[in-house]
Amino acid sequence: MQEQIRSIFEAPLGDRPAASRIRHIAVVGNALPRRCGLATFTSHVVDALRARFPTLAVDHYAMDDGSGVAYPADVHTIAADDPAAYRLAAGLIEASGAQAIWLQHEFGIFGGEAGRHVLDLIERSTLPIVATLHTVLERPSAAERAPFEALLRRASHLIVMAERGRRILQDVYGVEPERIAVIPHGVPDREHADPAAAKARLGLTAGKIVMTFGLLAPDKGIDVMIEAMPSIVSDHPDCCYLVIGATHPNLVREQGEALREALMARAEALGVASHIRFVDSFLDQDELLDQLEACDVYVTPYLNMAQITSGTLSYAVGLGKPVVSTPYLHAAEILADGHGVLVPPRDAAALAAAVSGLLRDDKARHALACRAYALGRRLLWPRAVERALNLIGMAVEAEAEAEPGERRRTGPFAMKRVPLPLHLGALRRMTDATGLLQHGIHSVPDRNHGYCIDDNARALILTCRIEKGDRQLLDQLATTYAAFVHHGWNPARGRFRNFMGYDRRWCEEEGSEDSNGRTLWALGCAAAHGADPGLRGWATALFDEALPLARALVSPRARAFAALGAAERLSADPGHAASCAVLRDVAEGLAALLAATRRPDWTWFEPVLAYDNARLPEALLRAGTALCDRALVEAGLETLAWLGRIQTGTAGVFRPVGTDSFHRPYASPLPYDQQPLEAQATIDACIAAVAATGDRQWTDLAWRAYGWFTGDNDLGLPLAQASDGGCFDGLMPHGVNRNQGAESILALQLANVAMISLSTNLDARKTRDAA
Repeated sequence: MQEQIRSIFEAPLGDRPAASRIRHIAVVGNALPRRCGLATFTSHVVDALRARFPTLAVDHYAMDDGSGVAYPADVHTIAADDPAAYRLAAGLIEASGAQAIWLQHEFGIFGGEAGRHVLDLIERSTLPIVATLHTVLERPSAAERAPFEALLRRASHLIVMAERGRRILQDVYGVEPERIAVIPHGVPDREHADPAAAKARLGLTAGKIVMTFGLLAPDKGIDVMIEAMPSIVSDHPDCCYLVIGATHPNLVREQGEALREALMARAEALGVASHIRFVDSFLDQDELLDQLEACDVYVTPYLNMAQITSGTLSYAVGLGKPVVSTPYLHAAEILADGHGVLVPPRDAAALAAAVSGLLRDDKARHALACRAYALGRRLLWPRAVERALNLIGMAVEAEAEAEPGERRRTGPFAMKRVPLPLHLGALRRMTDATGLLQHGIHSVPDRNHGYCIDDNARALILTCRIEKGDRQLLDQLATTYAAFVHHGWNPARGRFRNFMGYDRRWCEEEGSEDSNGRTLWALGCAAAHGADPGLRGWATALFDEALPLARALVSPRARAFAALGAAERLSADPGHAASCAVLRDVAEGLAALLAATRRPDWTWFEPVLAYDNARLPEALLRAGTALCDRALVEAGLETLAWLGRIQTGTAGVFRPVGTDSFHRPYASPLPYDQQPLEAQATIDACIAAVAATGDRQWTDLAWRAYGWFTGDNDLGLPLAQASDGGCFDGLMPHGVNRNQGAESILALQLANVAMISLSTNLDARKTRDAA
């Protein structure tokens, strides 16, 4: 057993300098003043880290169970029952610059079945995670096991507070030994106090005091100790049993104070009520330690023998208290080898004999107190957080040494400025005689979700923008997409339908504003750039018929899409008055939104970020160029520059506004999930800026956005599939979404076409300049 104690308190965690490299961490658990053991532990961990490492930035995140607890201003709360709150927290931690997350895990704290909502946080973060496991179940239910094992797989290292926890992790869950560290519960640093002097300071009786503290609950075994009190009082008439702690809040919500009242009634029935004092308070740490110093014997008669940690037991040992306890896992380890007295659970006679024996033998009690205090010196909070931070440092170092693609990016690649070859294999795979299917399961078209006019409109734009290639194939594809768009027009409503099932039945009579705006854009593009005269004639007629709907659009993006269509129409027919009017109306509306919404640090049209963001500045740039309005161009450049800055990751790579960022007023963007649509929109907007200014900075930003497709991104992973022109659906915290839907494939191919055009134009300009 001595060897086991040594392994717990002296096990090395590698070179100590690992901790010195950590500048910023996030600690996730609970927080005071919430009344629970994990709240106390997490708050004390945060306090200990800040005291021991003054230059370390520690962000404290706590679960909020909706009970109305008022948390300190420096505690970030996570709504325990809201999965979106966990995802938001992951993004905020990522954006904060934290290098790692130290998670405090306990069953019953996190929302969802068996606490599975916490997976929404850890699976959304790319940071190394070190998890302290406050309970390790030897026989978990299926519901408990699944999320717990997911946490075990995700964490870089695992901390338990007892050797038994290590063995359960290895034997039951198959965790590698090198990933587990035993770091005992920390304790505060106090001088070893004489109980008599402490009693005098507090004005307590000079008689013997036996104590238990902590939240009152049925599994604490207080009823067994009350059953033992008649025998103890018989031997020690001056003895008082002090029970400190409020009833557990969950128990109060369910049954009020029935447990406390039942215990008091039993004490009355046994004739020992005058020797038992209940202190119904949740004391702060200093008050609690003052009371603990005054006790002669501390008891933890707990009934759950699987309990792997007890903060109250650790504190009692840390202050040098003689302890009598049942042999639950934590007590069996920490009180071994003469550091305490163990008695069987639910055995009032054995409990009475052990307590009476210590109260009777001053010499034995004092010797036990000294041994406990000596052990407690090795449990102090500074020592505990030093070992934990060193473990965190090792996790961060291991992540930094991982191969590219297995970790976050630490710097940009030196990307060659050469666009990928245009390849329509993936587009053809997703297209049938009806049109372009929406979604893919990996690379297989998913017929369950049918078609949408959004994607067919994008595909029509692509076929019209490709200047070189298999003309017969391109015309065939363009005709297919145009036929879908035409069939989507509902003249009775003056709107386009959007969604169609695989059975070719429309799912609605009119589609969303965005789908209508985007379809106008596609028609304007086809009218101006369609290779076939018949296609151009059809697009021109339908564009003119549908253009009045642009006036009714409210969504800024839908209006921007319509404006881009009007700009395309004007490029082919500069005298088209209706397009000119739409372009002016939309551009002035966007300028008004910008004026009303902007702040010193927020140069944007809305108080929130969403999807396809760069289309808004692009619409201003195209409008300003077409209308010869420099003010509109300047507004477009200013907003695009701002968007470019916030779409830059810490390593300098292009970082699209993540989907977790949507609809967060005046908040910095969160990194995930990143979608191809954003990179492609940024490229188009930059090309509009180049056309308006000739400034090279926009060319640089366009290449940076294009690099996102080829692996110059936060994870160093390519999304583009050069072999067939496919593109993965997005970049998530731990890799790519390997599905390949129409939107993603089109985003890549439209980006390819745009960058080929940009490169060609720049080469031509260089040739002219050289001449």
